[in-house]
Amino acid sequence: MKEEKKVMSRRRFLGSAALGVAGVVVLPRIATSCKSAPVSHDVRLGFIGMGRQSMFLLNGFLQIPGVQVMAGCDVYGIKRKRFEKKVTEFYAKAGKQVKIDTYEKFEDLLARTDIDAVVIAVPDHSHARLAIAACKAGKDVYLEKPMTFTIKEGQELKKVVRGNNRILGVGSQQRSDEGFQHAVKLTQGGSLGKITKVNAYVGAPPKPYDLPEEPIPADLNWDLWLGSLPYPVHFNNQLDPPITLDPPEDEKIWGAWRWYKETGGGFTTDWGAHMFDIAQWGLGMDRNGPVEASPIGDGTEFMAFKYADGTVMTSEPFDDKLTKGVKFWGEKGWIEVARGYFNASDPSFMPPASTEKTDGPYETRIPHQVNFIESVKSRKDPAVPVEIGHSSCTVCNLGNIACSLKRTVKWNPQTETFIDDTDGAATKLMQYEYRAGYKLV
Repeated sequence: MKEEKKVMSRRRFLGSAALGVAGVVVLPRIATSCKSAPVSHDVRLGFIGMGRQSMFLLNGFLQIPGVQVMAGCDVYGIKRKRFEKKVTEFYAKAGKQVKIDTYEKFEDLLARTDIDAVVIAVPDHSHARLAIAACKAGKDVYLEKPMTFTIKEGQELKKVVRGNNRILGVGSQQRSDEGFQHAVKLTQGGSLGKITKVNAYVGAPPKPYDLPEEPIPADLNWDLWLGSLPYPVHFNNQLDPPITLDPPEDEKIWGAWRWYKETGGGFTTDWGAHMFDIAQWGLGMDRNGPVEASPIGDGTEFMAFKYADGTVMTSEPFDDKLTKGVKFWGEKGWIEVARGYFNASDPSFMPPASTEKTDGPYETRIPHQVNFIESVKSRKDPAVPVEIGHSSCTVCNLGNIACSLKRTVKWNPQTETFIDDTDGAATKLMQYEYRAGYKLV
């Protein structure tokens, strides 16, 4: 019997803040302790990147008790002004007078000794370089997904996080969503029997950059925006969408850099960092991964990933609406899960009534940010630590590499190397050469 349920009843975000880590993580996970002493004072935050996603994250972090936003950084002047205005007004309404500093260069923010942690929400190609610099500067990091732009960057970031005893949490916030947690509880608990197949629909891989060239705004440092990219990418306002302060108008679209090969990973990484991540979690493949990745083409419409036990995950949608979500097929039935949606082959698989709230952006409805702050204070790993962020991101990159080469690639998830890569083409795509003046570590 088919039964469908919308998750409608939610608890308040601030209520979840009081619960701490224990209140937002349902399933058991491996907890790793950092050697640093627990943080007893307010967690003092700096933001690197002040675009659309960062504003959502800012709205969430500002509301968490025991958090003080200190400073921000962006290469776009008007977005620095918006950040300063929003934070100043928030604290003014709370009866606090604070001085908010903003910077064009992230190195200036990281040099401050009064900042404990940074929130990094910049285009994907700068994730690893900035996160590594932050860890070396002694900062904990909340890093937007996908964790890194390349597989090699993820490997290096793992070393730096652990080598510097830092907390790094990845913004794959579906891990803190009750619906996805329930789905994983069913799959890992054996309720569906052996999982034989997974549909994890995310959308298309990246396409070549084709936007027309436009004049660079006077207060945008385009050279710093490009960072390590060696490609001749010209400016178009869709890459860093414009805003206004008077009248106040935020970005109307998401930064389009994510859709192009030169600057992003397409839907494969943008949504794969969410849906492939949940599939990996449900299959018990965290810190692990598939042994094969097959591309779109050769008579197939969707990417496919094969695991060592024979389970196959495809990027095929599970419904006609092309819902971005995950469907687990087991010997005893199936379940479908997406944001605010759950469906199952048996009523007994359905989740209990949700207590999460439904209003506001998804980023601030789900208590993922609370989990990070509690981790910073306790020095215990968050829900999505660096190793899990890396293994999920690797799946995304394997799919794009297979599509780029137009052939199935074989992968050893333990050694994180390609198998039978006789011409070295797949291995070469694990990283790109940074342009002169930039380095990863």
